[in-house]
Amino acid sequence: ARPASDNVLERSFSLRPTRPAKDMENIFQLIWNVIPPLAPRKHKGQDGKIGIIGGCQEYTGAPYFAAISARKVGADLSHVFCTKDAATVIKSYSPELIVHPVLDQPNALLEKWLPRLHTLVVGPGLGRADSILENAKSVIEKATSKGIPIVIDADGLLLVAQEPAIIQGYQRAVLTPNFMEFSRLYEAMLTEPVDSSDQHGSVLRLSQAMGNVTIVQKGERDFISDGDKVLVCTHEGSNRRCGGQGDLLAGSLGVLVHWAFPAGPEKINGQNPFLVAAFGACSLTRQCNHQAFQKHGRSMTTGDMIAEVGTAFNKLFET
Repeated sequence: ARPASDNVLERSFSLRPTRPAKDMENIFQLIWNVIPPLAPRKHKGQDGKIGIIGGCQEYTGAPYFAAISARKVGADLSHVFCTKDAATVIKSYSPELIVHPVLDQPNALLEKWLPRLHTLVVGPGLGRADSILENAKSVIEKATSKGIPIVIDADGLLLVAQEPAIIQGYQRAVLTPNFMEFSRLYEAMLTEPVDSSDQHGSVLRLSQAMGNVTIVQKGERDFISDGDKVLVCTHEGSNRRCGGQGDLLAGSLGVLVHWAFPAGPEKINGQNPFLVAAFGACSLTRQCNHQAFQKHGRSMTTGDMIAEVGTAFNKLFET
């Protein structure tokens, strides 16, 4: 066993008073426990087939960032399901991705591809066109009926705020809102403004209102809750807030969810696998941010962060 060392990791846990803090003191050990070992007997696809639902004419970078991050964290295959006019652009970014130009064709991807995927990441570069949001809603409904874990980010969260019932009570989902997205969701579900002085309580209440769906409220600190516990990730990043970091988090979370969810309670000490995966993805994103900022300073972009995924993963989870 090789938990992250304290000189690499600054961690902070905030739990409900009824839960002893020691429950979570070894969370990085739990993440390490679910990382699948590399072995010659494995076949392509075992360690993750991740589907990214998003990508339109205006937004081609976000689905690429999410999909390539998933590959670099350790997924064997990343599929991007985008609109026809975004497909060639996304393909040009990398030969590593499998790109399907079907998101503007109702039901085109569902019957063939959905059963083959381990996790869906819905939202990066989705855009707000009504027809695309309707197709994304259909994907979410089919995925939940099949029990497929789902990460929802970006404009996927707009869809949830408009129609919470599509994900409410589905505890195999993780929502990853930033401050504005969180406020929109909170007001939609609790019909009152967020109390910004009580982030701990707010994320707990929103998760409970959503039917104990795991929520990751991104910010200066990341607050993560399943409606029972709240984890607070304070791992050091940087003060640079370049666009695209949330896509890196969403893509890496898609992989970690696939590893943690089927691992079994003995490997994660009975903890919620979606909490474990979310804390891992938040910490990894922050470590990538920290390392890239050390090299590039103010000029750092998300591409620089993605280049750090391998060494950041190793520092946090494998040394």
